[in-house]
Amino acid sequence: MIPQSAIVIVGANGQLGRALQERLPDAVALDRQGLDVSDAAAVRAHDWSGVRAIVNAAGWTDVDGAEDPANLAAVRAANVDAVAHLAEAADRAGATLVHVSSEYVFDGTHPGPMPEDLTPSPLSVYGQSKADGDLAAAAVERHYIARTTWVVGEGRNFVRTMAGLADNGVSPRVVDDQIGRLTFAGDLADGIVHLLDVGADFGTYNITSDGDPVSWCQVAAAVFAVCGRDAADVTGISTRDYLADKPDSAHRPLNSVLDLSKIIATGFSPPGWRDVIPRYLDRPERRQAPRHPGTE
Repeated sequence: MIPQSAIVIVGANGQLGRALQERLPDAVALDRQGLDVSDAAAVRAHDWSGVRAIVNAAGWTDVDGAEDPANLAAVRAANVDAVAHLAEAADRAGATLVHVSSEYVFDGTHPGPMPEDLTPSPLSVYGQSKADGDLAAAAVERHYIARTTWVVGEGRNFVRTMAGLADNGVSPRVVDDQIGRLTFAGDLADGIVHLLDVGADFGTYNITSDGDPVSWCQVAAAVFAVCGRDAADVTGISTRDYLADKPDSAHRPLNSVLDLSKIIATGFSPPGWRDVIPRYLDRPERRQAPRHPGTE
């Protein structure tokens, strides 16, 4: 087990970074002001002595914004160059590098849950940057790539947005042909800490919350039920129709379901996403509203 004081979290103010800090209170937590990991000279000059693990929770996450050519350099700096800089630092220090990946490295056409060794085939600038960042991380002998999906942490996110709509009497139309599982940031952080604690074999691990694969529409319906609204108040819309008036949006993979068997085999059992929603929203458990076609 690696002492917490020998772990460095970069990108510490992001939703995953904050969840990691809760679980690793004695780790060194660096936000962008503490260390700009896209700056090669800054990373090289940082004192990595005594560090045994670097957890990279930083990165560009605005999927649609990445499609703007004006942002390309910034996207690549955050998601590719920064990973290479950290990989070099990890190699010099003899430390383990933990890097967070995304299902956006795939095109979403795989039939069924996607394994870790599926060949990347990104559809977007963001997805390509994550695939290239994965290559940089994998160049480190001691590395974990934690691939995840649909992350929900502190701050504004899909679950809180749907809860707000439910509370305000709104009945939204939500995409119903993208299928995946939520990943609560705390579950992702727990999975990363688990890999470090048990000294799992190095490599790539899919880490999401567990539970039934569903559409965003079905997630919204589940949130509505927790908030005391009828699931039928959420209706479905296809990705094509939803993005019809958003021509600058990135292409999304329709299948975002990741195979969890590898991480589960190490002894880690993530909770089901449905069970986490009431705790996350600090709402009492409610009986699920009746199901109807297209939502539940």
